Amino acid sequence: MKYLLALIGPDYDSDDFTPEQMAEIMPHWMAFEEEIKASGAYVAGEALESSNHATTVRVGDGGERMVTDGPYAETKEKLGGFYLIEAGSLDEAVAIAKKVPLPEGGVEIRPVVDFTAFT
Repeated sequence: MKYLLALIGPDYDSDDFTPEQMAEIMPHWMAFEEEIKASGAYVAGEALESSNHATTVRVGDGGERMVTDGPYAETKEKLGGFYLIEAGSLDEAVAIAKKVPLPEGGVEIRPVVDFTAFT
């Protein structure tokens, strides 16, 4: 089954870190990604720019679509990236999520719906 690991935490811009800080941080992320790729669990993953780069399409009354700058909701923590993984169970997905090298925040684990049975 596929699971989305949503990386939730402070809303950083990519330029909030010095090159030295990035050189310290990135090896942990690369090691994690190499580990899940080697295990066969990795499907996809990306970091996202901060929410001030977001654009939201909202659906209003009658289905009208409105485009706004910024995230859908004002919160202290934001979606900062994701991994899409393949895991045999929720327990296996949790074990992988526990290894994500986030310094703060959390990882929301969501099963991906398989619509192939309906087509």
